[in-house]
Parts: sequence; C-alpha cells; structure tokens
Amino acid sequence: MFIQPINYNEPLFRPPGEARSAILQATIGCSWNKCAFCEMYTSKNFKIRNIDELKEEISTLANYYKGYVKKVFIADGDAMVLSFDKMMPVIEEINNKFGRLQRISSYAMPRNILSKTDEELIKLREAGLKLLYIGIETGDDELLKLINKGETYNSTLEGILKAHNAGIDTSIMIINGLGGKKYSKQHALKSAEIISAVNPKFLSTLTLSMPFGEDHFKSRFEGEYLQQTIVELFKELKLFIENIEAENVIYRSNHVSNNLVLAGTLSKDKDELVSQIEEAVLETPRHLMPKSSGVL
Repeated sequence: MFIQPINYNEPLFRPPGEARSAILQATIGCSWNKCAFCEMYTSKNFKIRNIDELKEEISTLANYYKGYVKKVFIADGDAMVLSFDKMMPVIEEINNKFGRLQRISSYAMPRNILSKTDEELIKLREAGLKLLYIGIETGDDELLKLINKGETYNSTLEGILKAHNAGIDTSIMIINGLGGKKYSKQHALKSAEIISAVNPKFLSTLTLSMPFGEDHFKSRFEGEYLQQTIVELFKELKLFIENIEAENVIYRSNHVSNNLVLAGTLSKDKDELVSQIEEAVLETPRHLMPKSSGVL
C-alpha cells in the first residue's frame, strides 16, 4: 500500500498512471460538478486552497518522499481552473521542495486550458507541468449536451490542441456506453473523429458506471437512455477503435469499470485490438447486462 503522509479532503481520486505519485490537493472538488454521469465530487463544495496552506503540505510530501517520488499529481478534479498567477506559484513551490521531477500533472477541462494564453501554458510546461488528463467522454455534440458536460466538440478540440502546441502532453478518456443504445453509433464515430484530430499521447476507455443506480443516472441524463448489453458495449468499442486514425497513441482499457482489458498502441496494434474485441463478443452471452456497481 502506498501511504500518503498528509490528511486529504476525501474522497480523493487520481488516474491509474499516478499510483506512485505524491498528490497535492490544490483545489477541493470540481468547479463544474454538473456532469450527468459523474458522482466523484458531488459530496464536496468546490474550493481553491491558498498557497500558504499548500506550502506546508508540499514541504511535508517532499520530506516524506525525498529521493523516492519522481512525479506529483495536482488534485482535485479541476486544478487547471486555477489562473496562471495561482498555478505557477504552486508548481514553483513543488520544484523548490522536490527538486528535479519527471513530471507534474493534473486533471483539466478544455475550457480551463483555453482560459490561459499560449505564453502562460508554455511557462507552465517549462516549469514542469508536462501532462494533463482530460475526460472528454465523447466527441459527439448532442451527447455532450445531454450529459451536461459544458463543452463542445470544437471547445474540446481547441483546448487539447492548445495544450499540445505548448508542449504539454494529454491523456484522453472516453466513456464506453455513455449514451446507451440510442446514441451508441454517433458516440463511437465522433469520439474516434476527435481522437484522430488531436492524436493524444495517451488514450483510455472507461465504461459507464452508475453507482447510485440506473434510475438516478436517467434523472440526470437529458435524453432517452437505454442500457446496453456487454456485447453491445463491445461492439461500440470496436467501432470506436477501428475508426481511429492516429499514430503512436498509447491505449489502455484497464479501469476497474471495464469488462475487457485491452492494451496497445494505435495505430500499430489496431487490428489486434479489434480482433480481441471480436473474440470477446463471440465468447460473451448476448443478453448479459453489466452489473451496477459503486465504481466511480
């Protein structure tokens, strides 16, 4: 077990790739916190923490992990909402206390990338902010509206490309099954389209989970939601992957929510990934439904 030496405002989330990172809560919760599918921060009121609070925690983390931790993840779900003038002192303090790091990373929403100038993003990159995790969920404008994401295809595209132009890598997340049966095809195709357009360094797929049940999700989803079988989820995932035209994208489907673990590099391993999905389709009972769970 990887012990953290400070007290956090729970629940605390981080991407799988940050399992061995020191985690700093520069914000509490998510400033948007309205997405139909997301229950991660609904128990919290959004708050930006002041630099004096953070300096003490940065010092504690650095002393505890000295010479061991090479990465720092800035939480909670919306750290990039910080203005440049608030974000830079946090990163500078991390560098002062930790010394040389492989990278600093955080979750980000496209709108918060777009709120910063090209020069500000470049300065953040030069200071060590090398990776942003962006849950775009889908590339389909209709579905983005139905889940109340607060983004569009164009805002998402522009935000990611702006980060790339500043030299900041991105890890993009898509949610398999997000729109149910009715929106499945457009979700898969438009998601493949935007991934092809931005060509991120990392791509992952999660599967829609409903920790408070299907009725609760339906009450927040603005369209007609018809739950898919596991085979239908696999077919949607196959359509998504086979329509991606990108190079050297490291792809993973290894979240606890997923029904099938996949790993490869697109486009090099596309045929093999599609073949694995086809095999799973053949081996899975056609009417088997995914289990409701407490997965976030």
